[in-house]
Amino acid sequence: MKRRMGPKASTVLALVAAIALSGGIAACGGSSDTTASASSSSGGSNAQLALVAYSTPKHAYDALIAAFAKTSAGKGVSFTESFGPSGTQSRAVASGQPADVVAFSTESDISRLVKAGLVSSNWDANTYKGIVANSVVVFVVRKGNPKHITGWNDLTKPGISVITPNPSTSGSARWNVMAAYGAQLKEGKSPSQALAYVKTLVTKHVSVEDPSGSTAMSTFTGGKGDVLLSYESEAISAVKAGDPVQYIIPKQTILIQTPDAVVQKSSHLKQAQAFVNWLWSSQAQNIWAEKGYRPVVPSVMAKYASKFPTPPQLFTIDSLGGWKQVKKKFFDPSTGLITKIQQEAGFPTASS
Repeated sequence: MKRRMGPKASTVLALVAAIALSGGIAACGGSSDTTASASSSSGGSNAQLALVAYSTPKHAYDALIAAFAKTSAGKGVSFTESFGPSGTQSRAVASGQPADVVAFSTESDISRLVKAGLVSSNWDANTYKGIVANSVVVFVVRKGNPKHITGWNDLTKPGISVITPNPSTSGSARWNVMAAYGAQLKEGKSPSQALAYVKTLVTKHVSVEDPSGSTAMSTFTGGKGDVLLSYESEAISAVKAGDPVQYIIPKQTILIQTPDAVVQKSSHLKQAQAFVNWLWSSQAQNIWAEKGYRPVVPSVMAKYASKFPTPPQLFTIDSLGGWKQVKKKFFDPSTGLITKIQQEAGFPTASS
């Protein structure tokens, strides 16, 4: 039996604007203070930066901020951190939640802030197009893989229960859906056949849709479902934590590209930009890799080739039209193809 998001998750969608305007933590997010200091005289002294991010990379940002503290640019810089569903976090910042640096799951969540005049239109003008780390969509299964899950077709076999977040709030969920859709195209199916596969998957096999990728992982490790669609990085963290799970990288999957940007109205613009720029340094890229993310700097990624194998039929969101087109076609709150499937399945669909 399908389980919709619980009361807390439903409250997220109704109250996010109020929470944002009150300057509170974004719904389903957590907040902490991290102080960075170093001995060099250069850098920003006594500047506190608000990092507003999607739910899954908290462990990575904790390590990154600690390392940044030891750089000259990190002298005297402290951070507040808020983590939650990517779409919810983006809407909260657009509605007024204070932020100096934003780290979201999808480019479209940054674009919302560009439209709102909060992020520069050339935020993605560097070599890496604003992407600080990559991942891929994987299948997380019970240890020993008792259901013998190896490919996308196995997810729609009778009796298989799939966990994935809700695309109304979660960027992770949108990556999962587009991975499923694009995988069908890679297998030679037509767009209509690919959409039919997604409809079957969501309406007949997805049993739980939590608000974020991290809460979906908690649901799965708590014992619900046979398969979790998730970030590779989340799966690696779960295995390291000793959870009785393993993960499969399907032959056909999507490259998850996660962007960071500086909020132009930041009171500490210099320090915020310095932190974001530092995320592409070799030191930071190695930390991303250690935390389960695929580095975007080729020289660093080359060191981790065995840890992060390239799937045979890896594809990108650009091959499906790019986030601007994908968001309108699939996730528009009124006419989106996935929105309609979500409604038919009985899951919440309020989004923008």
